[in-house]
Amino acid sequence: MSSNRILLVTGASRGIGASIARLAAKRGYDVAINYAGNEAAAKAVVEDIKKEGRRGIAVKGNMGNPRDIANLFQEVDRQLGRLTDLVNNAGIMGFPSRVDALDPQTLKEVIDVNVTGAMLVVGEAIKRISTKHGGRGGTIVNMSSMAAVLGMAGDYVWYAASKGAMNSFTVGLAREVIGEGIRVNAVSPGLINTDIHASAGQPDRAERLKSVIPIGRFGEPGEVAQTVLYLMSDEASYVVGANVSISGGR
Repeated sequence: MSSNRILLVTGASRGIGASIARLAAKRGYDVAINYAGNEAAAKAVVEDIKKEGRRGIAVKGNMGNPRDIANLFQEVDRQLGRLTDLVNNAGIMGFPSRVDALDPQTLKEVIDVNVTGAMLVVGEAIKRISTKHGGRGGTIVNMSSMAAVLGMAGDYVWYAASKGAMNSFTVGLAREVIGEGIRVNAVSPGLINTDIHASAGQPDRAERLKSVIPIGRFGEPGEVAQTVLYLMSDEASYVVGANVSISGGR
């Protein structure tokens, strides 16, 4: 890996994002993390980054708010320097329901963060990473989900649709910017052992669904992080526009 690479991970105070940030620091990246509200958890991640001898910062912001997105990138510029890599991880699910009982505000919030915000984050990253804009090239990894292909009927159809948008976005974006030194890929986790299900009001969801996973268990955040760091590495130099399933065979 080239020296002095600067990574931004959105939605990284807990779960998959936090695991990616910590592993990236071990691999030699300086890391900026974004968080929505849990300042204590974000500070703990930054402390772990610094223990690896790397620079780390945490910037609070709602990735569904364009002003917060702009501020996030300004802070990364100011405190760490020019970005070289992005993990576009921030995402929300909302509370489960059928589509005919869907709260319009829930739909708006999910689309604002998972689709509109995710695309705006990428736009800001390109301005810093792309050789067209004076950057030195790098990588973008989008966080999708197996929900996009499973559909999530009965509880999270809108979330699945938002991740379907991310899949299409990844394919087009990868082709759009590869000539500017940016490799774009995505990962699609299945059931992972994080608190996202508890946050959505279903703390036992992963355990309930474990029986439908061929491997017989849910995944761990560190397993997703390993795949993401591979996609960011020179070992994946010919991998462009891929979407890697991390789902235990489901």
